[in-house]
Amino acid sequence: MTADTPTGRTLPVVTLFESYGSGAAYVGPKVAEALGLPFHQQAFSSEEIEAGETRRENEGLISRVFGALGTSYGGVDVGDVTAAQRDSYELTMENTRIVLDEAAQGGVIVGRNGAFILTDRPGALHVRLDGPLQQRLERAARDSGIDLARAEKRQKREDQVRAVMSIDLYGWDPRKDEYYDLVINTGRLDLDTAVEIIVAASRVRAQQPQGRGAPPQG
Repeated sequence: MTADTPTGRTLPVVTLFESYGSGAAYVGPKVAEALGLPFHQQAFSSEEIEAGETRRENEGLISRVFGALGTSYGGVDVGDVTAAQRDSYELTMENTRIVLDEAAQGGVIVGRNGAFILTDRPGALHVRLDGPLQQRLERAARDSGIDLARAEKRQKREDQVRAVMSIDLYGWDPRKDEYYDLVINTGRLDLDTAVEIIVAASRVRAQQPQGRGAPPQG
């Protein structure tokens, strides 16, 4: 692993993945602030995924993602299979480059398959946020200023799309726990407590820089 700084110190990294409404938009920046690190937000917001499904004809990265997913995500026109395969490869390479660049800066990385890409990075902490569905929906509706019915539609769409993107582009399912050091139920723990736990765990993990190796498959 190439050193992140001229002194050879590897900068701390925390990756976050959440089920919709688990609080990553609050937890991520708070963890970054507490650790004195940059915050790297996820590639697509809930609003962009919502718009991407209804206006796939628009150009842009989110449209490329829906196109590259092909038949894996219901309702997407398959189009040219060769072009979809090329887009999948290009998206994977582009995203991997971004994650590696962000990791070199240190910080909190939300989404982008960070736990998979950086699984063996020394000192990295990989966290998944989850919680009971109803509590997640209520939090998302409140935080986004939308009604519960719209939050429910976003949840069904977003949790599926984010999982399909990871499965199709990287061959892993982010809803499973093999690649995470820590899974936090934000239905039982308030978000500030989740922040405290992640910050403490990151500081401990930074003192144990050895790689972990890829989790067993199957």
